[in-house]
Amino acid sequence: MVVAMGLSACGGGDDGGASTTVRVTLANHVWTDNIKKALPEFEKQTGLKVEITQLGEDQLSDQYNVKLNAGSSDIDVMMYRPLQEGRLFAKNKYLADLSEQVKADKTWDFSDFQAGPVEATTYEGKPVGIPIITEQEVLYYRKDLLAKAGLSAPPKTLDELKAAAAKVKTAEPGVAGFVARTGKSAAVTQYSSFLYSFGGDFVDGGGKAAVSSEAAKQAYAFYGALIKDSGPANVSTDMGWPEAMAIFTQGKAAFYTEANSLYKNATDPAKSKVSDNVGFAPFPAGPAGSKPYNIPSWALGVNTSSENAGNAWKFIAWATGKAQTLAQQKSGVPGARTSVWADPESTSTFPQDLVEAIAASTKAGVGHDRPLVVKVAEAREIVGQPIVDAITGKDAAAAADTANAMFQKFLDDEAK
Repeated sequence: MVVAMGLSACGGGDDGGASTTVRVTLANHVWTDNIKKALPEFEKQTGLKVEITQLGEDQLSDQYNVKLNAGSSDIDVMMYRPLQEGRLFAKNKYLADLSEQVKADKTWDFSDFQAGPVEATTYEGKPVGIPIITEQEVLYYRKDLLAKAGLSAPPKTLDELKAAAAKVKTAEPGVAGFVARTGKSAAVTQYSSFLYSFGGDFVDGGGKAAVSSEAAKQAYAFYGALIKDSGPANVSTDMGWPEAMAIFTQGKAAFYTEANSLYKNATDPAKSKVSDNVGFAPFPAGPAGSKPYNIPSWALGVNTSSENAGNAWKFIAWATGKAQTLAQQKSGVPGARTSVWADPESTSTFPQDLVEAIAASTKAGVGHDRPLVVKVAEAREIVGQPIVDAITGKDAAAAADTANAMFQKFLDDEAK
């Protein structure tokens, strides 16, 4: 769908003879819907006209593959997924270096952005994107089942989570103690917080595969056993978030670790049978502490081939400024600006316990939830296999050793 919006081009917004029409390609998202409503304000301020192309994720990827590979100049601003395709786009030089822009615009204030999301939108030390939507992993739980089990507070550690999930599973026939994603690729992002909290990562400080480290083996075994022992009966190993969320919102699970951005699925009475009893807590601490991911799920970048880069940046600076970030966050879209999170108005529509859980997550958050590589989908298949093996009762340590050898070969091949 292509939507041309706003005022006709007029003076004032010209950038050294560049077009006064800024062509912006965005994904279907609440963030996009909000920006479209606010566009007249930007166009009035700048005299620029914004032409939006809005697409579903698959269509968006297809269009980028065709147009960016061809060096097309008819995209100025692009909405992209930093952790899924960001490294590929940056390596291929599709994303412009924004170093000068972020330094020059003091009022806009790049230092206000959280470290984790900035890390994910930086390539070889240079900012190539600006985070617009963030996610952290938090613990969803059932307040009523917690009280029934005699637990006065949600689990603060992974060991407490394991014990509480087992207690509920035993006491409540037909209710799982814990649910989470189980699909080989889908589970990787949510498993990552377990991995970090055990003290591991996908790659070590020297750039070598680390999924067979002692910490990683413990994390794989823990995640798999939690689902195998306290998860839904006859659990499948192909669940993504829609399937796991459905189990939780149908009242069939006590605890669920998931991205905070999906919380309205659990609290909306139209979608959730347990909306009145949903609570949120920080991700439980492992041996290395509570280290959930804090990542940008989407960012804005400038197409390197754009002939309208100056005006493209004007749009990005406005769309990621403090006023727009505040407006987005009030509508339920979490942003990456520290100052906005510090403003009580920004979270007035969020459940208070979720606000507290997010605040804890952003302090210790890790800036990636999957391997930072070019071929992300292939990497997820490799590092996700031990998750499936652990859930199905196989030897998690042996699976991690096998995956590590495959992942190291993958890394070596990418480095060539």
